[in-house]
Amino acid sequence: MQQIWDPEKLARVISVAELNRLAKELIEKNLPLMWVAGEISNFTRAASGHCYFSLKDAQAQVRCVMFRHRMQLQDWKPENGMQVEVRACPSFYEQRGEFQLNIEAMRRSGLGALYEAFEKLKARLQAEGLFDAAAKQPLPRFPRAVGVVTSLQAAALRDVLTMLRRRMAAIPVIVYPTAVQGAGAGAQIAAAIAAADARAECDVLIVCRGGGSIEDLWAFNEEVVARAIHACRLPVVSGIGHETDFTIADFVADARAPTPTAAAQMASPDRDDLRQELSHLSQRLARVTERALERRMQRLDVLARRLTHPGERIANQLAQLGHLASRLRNAWQMTSGNSEWRLRELYRQLLTLRPDFAAFATRQQTLAQRLASAAAHRVDALGADVRSLAAQLSQLNPRAVLERGYSMVESAAGDIVRDSAQLSADDEIRLTFARGWASAKVRDKG
Repeated sequence: MQQIWDPEKLARVISVAELNRLAKELIEKNLPLMWVAGEISNFTRAASGHCYFSLKDAQAQVRCVMFRHRMQLQDWKPENGMQVEVRACPSFYEQRGEFQLNIEAMRRSGLGALYEAFEKLKARLQAEGLFDAAAKQPLPRFPRAVGVVTSLQAAALRDVLTMLRRRMAAIPVIVYPTAVQGAGAGAQIAAAIAAADARAECDVLIVCRGGGSIEDLWAFNEEVVARAIHACRLPVVSGIGHETDFTIADFVADARAPTPTAAAQMASPDRDDLRQELSHLSQRLARVTERALERRMQRLDVLARRLTHPGERIANQLAQLGHLASRLRNAWQMTSGNSEWRLRELYRQLLTLRPDFAAFATRQQTLAQRLASAAAHRVDALGADVRSLAAQLSQLNPRAVLERGYSMVESAAGDIVRDSAQLSADDEIRLTFARGWASAKVRDKG
């Protein structure tokens, strides 16, 4: 056990409040949530809705409190002298220094064995696959008839019939009467389900009853009922007890409803919803039909425009032929006119290009005269140039210099001697005069 007090705190004097707070902490932290069995005594219900009582046995008793929100979940009324089993948290009421149980749930004694049997059967059937979602059948949207397995005296039957009449009064309802509680109820329920399946008078089957204790609903926890629902070829909707009640039949059924009324809602279509859907579909059909009709009318107009009388077609073709003939004439006239103008133009050019021999002879004579004149002029100009060049050349001719009394000295090699340094004693030289030449030998030079 965890130590929750401080030794130093206990060394001093503490108040009663501190003592009770320590006791509360010690109890609530170390005692878990548990089931406790005993007999109810001194049961009272306060104006607030909270319930106070004692739970006792032959040796002891303990104070208990069950708050209103917990009590409202009970579908039966606790009374003095009842043997019960409570699920409670041990607590401590500090103001009065009293140990008490804070009750979360309550059941009549002996139900623990039922719950144990419920869990064992549930686990076994689940292992066999009776709860598999893949095996469940969909509910028909528009059933031809609805079957109900329940007691003729049950309030659940009236609730189901009222809801079916409100939603879709035209759907036939077939009741398969059976006991829903007591000895042999499970076998009767299974037989009613098998009969509905064999007779095939309906498209969906509702298995229902009103609320009650676990003993009242126990028939729907029997294995024979579970296997009958699983073997049924009709879709089965379970509507057993209240929303908080769960039975084996709920797990096996193709659909589970929290109440019989809700089961009727699931098994039948709503005429108001159908009217609304039908109205919507009617509007859609009207729009689609209208659009289709408009397309057909438009297509008809196109075909009507394309459909013409044979006489009208021939007339149209004749008119087109006349138009083409007119275009051909115009084209011919234009082509012939252009050809005629071109012919005249070519003729004019031919006349222009035809040779005139007399004019040609005259022009030839004129050109010959101009050529002779130009040639004579050119000859005179060239003669003058030649004379000028000849005069210039004569001035540069060495013979003209020789005519003035000079002579030209050449070495034996034929080179012109311009400097006495070119010569040596006894060299042979050649002297050229204006007329004639002579050879000599150098005797002396300076």
